[in-house]
Parts: sequence; structure tokens; C-alpha cells
Amino acid sequence: MKLFTRTLLAAVALSFAVAPMAQAQQHGHDRKPGYSSSWKKNDYKKKRPHWSKGQRYSDWKRRPPVRDYHRHGLRKPGRGQQWVKVDNTYLLLSVASGLILGVAAAR
Repeated sequence: MKLFTRTLLAAVALSFAVAPMAQAQQHGHDRKPGYSSSWKKNDYKKKRPHWSKGQRYSDWKRRPPVRDYHRHGLRKPGRGQQWVKVDNTYLLLSVASGLILGVAAAR
């Protein structure tokens, strides 16, 4: 009975040691570190829009305005303007037209 208990305790202790190593394995990545294929780069660029002044952001009414702009390092919006966060970017928009008046990266 002692041998069975020792074996069981050893198996449990081994499972605690091996489980984190099994989770840390990179599945499906058998290329050199730092290598990325071109389709991933192009796919990433398609999903990430680049905003600039003068563009129109049509979906701005669905986004809540940023009220604590000082906390995010943004300047106070002028009359008829508001900041909205889109993905990882803050856009200063004209409330009347949705025109982008300024762009700031989120911290």
C-alpha cells in the first residue's frame, strides 16, 4: 500500500511540474524565431485602417465620446468636437459632420 501511495504522489507531483511546460509549447510554429510570412503582414495591414485629418468617419455616432481626455493625454476638444476611441487610436471628430480633425495614438 505504501508503494502505491508513493507512486500516486510522485505522479501527481510530476503532473504539476509538466503541465506548465506543455502549455508553453508553441503549436504549429516550426519556423525560426522572428520569421513571419508575407500573407500575415498583408492580412494585418488590411484590418488596420490608417486615419488622417480630413477623412470622414461615418460610424462615430455609435462610439461613446471620451470624457476624461486629460487622463489619456488628449487636449480639450473645442466646441462642436469630441474625442472617440477607435481600436487603438483616438480620433478628434467634428460632431456635425464626422470629419476627422485630429488623430492620436492610444497609450
